[in-house]
Amino acid sequence: MKKILLLFAVTVLTFSCNSSSKITSVEKAAESVKQLSEIKIPMAKKENLENIVNYLAQDELEGRMTGTPGIAKAADYLVDQMTMMDLERYGDSYIDTFSVQDSIKAFNVVGILPGSDKNLSDEVVVIGAHYDHIGIIKNAQGEDKIANGANDNATGTATVMEIARIFRQLDFNRRTIIFALFSAEEMGLLGSKHLATRMKNEGVNVVAMVNFEMTGTPMVDKDYIAYLTGYDTSNMGELFNTANSDKIVTGKLPQAEQFNLFKRSDNYPFYEQYNIPAQTFCTFDFTNFDHYHKVGDEKELVNTDHMAQVINAVTPGIFHIVNKTAPQLN
Repeated sequence: MKKILLLFAVTVLTFSCNSSSKITSVEKAAESVKQLSEIKIPMAKKENLENIVNYLAQDELEGRMTGTPGIAKAADYLVDQMTMMDLERYGDSYIDTFSVQDSIKAFNVVGILPGSDKNLSDEVVVIGAHYDHIGIIKNAQGEDKIANGANDNATGTATVMEIARIFRQLDFNRRTIIFALFSAEEMGLLGSKHLATRMKNEGVNVVAMVNFEMTGTPMVDKDYIAYLTGYDTSNMGELFNTANSDKIVTGKLPQAEQFNLFKRSDNYPFYEQYNIPAQTFCTFDFTNFDHYHKVGDEKELVNTDHMAQVINAVTPGIFHIVNKTAPQLN
């Protein structure tokens, strides 16, 4: 494959990818909404989601607490997944290292699909989720003390990786997509705060951020598939619903506003740094999952058919954001 070089203002980030001639015939037609709509988006594969959730939620990783051997194994696994998909590195590595509490090393895992359009490729859409969890619960009742974090947030992590696979297979994104898997979310959004700050300091032009959190269980008695935190902060919900003509993708959950979930997930540091549409898709509706931050958050409770449905519903909206000349996202 040919290489292109994408230069950010302060730090030079080298992304090897297809040249600007990539899917030239499609690019020439991309200004037309009709022609964009004719591009067939691949479907999510349930088995891919199962594989990632099962790996991340296994006992051997001991709940993926930041700074532990378990989360280091998780990071290695996710790096391997990005390598197999031939995503580009952020700088010279998929690993974005930062420190927690001065001495604990933590690792975001970051991969890139450079944009194909010379006029839009410097605009970046971040697709993210956190892959850490809370580790061992010392005072847990019974023999099981591992908080495996299957729904929170192996599901969001698997969702981001499957969206990455879909866009890699599609081989068409006019804007650059950065797939970011955050550590230390459970310690106060520290991984996303670090990466958002780093990207801002390096002059990365982020125009939107879409985050995924706890997507493993279907919502109860809702006419939409997932809710969007901070629903009224932008028109992202309306855009995603319009982009998917088959069903209502997202809505506004009253509890999300009540508990201010907009500020409690990894979308928020990007909103703070960039003042852009930056929101989280979630299907935990406070009635459909009883094991939040408990040892019962096991892979057996994850519904991967539902996860695939979520991905298939939101992908047209992501496609719209990364490919429309004027995506009308505000």
